Amino acid sequence: MKLNWGYKIMFVYLFFVAGIIFLAIKSSMQKFELVQPDYYADELKYQSVIDATVRAKNIGTDIVVKQEAGKILIQLPNEFANSLVKGKAHLYYAADIRKDLLKHFETKTGSVIIELLTSTKGNYTLKLDLEKGGVSYYYEQKLFL
Repeated sequence: MKLNWGYKIMFVYLFFVAGIIFLAIKSSMQKFELVQPDYYADELKYQSVIDATVRAKNIGTDIVVKQEAGKILIQLPNEFANSLVKGKAHLYYAADIRKDLLKHFETKTGSVIIELLTSTKGNYTLKLDLEKGGVSYYYEQKLFL
């Protein structure tokens, strides 16, 4: 059976329409997550993060992050040694909120060890909130685990 050019054009258009419908259905099934569930309230408090970042930069030295087998060692600047430091370490994974890791800690030695899960692979941002003597500090560093 031989098809003329009119049928061939019709099949091309039908294939195109079927492809567009398929892509529309697949894109409607895509899951979109917000970075923060309550992003507006967090944005209003962001000035305190900016102030804490400026205080951390005024110290002059940065944190040192070392990756070992299943652990991350965070060495705080010398100004935090021999004093009680409370903090929160947030390993933020931008693509999937389920891979985020949040750990609260207290240290007097100036070092923190974070145990990693086996599924924590990819590009992360370490967001470190510190408080020493009622003054807050904020560090942020990119990591690839």
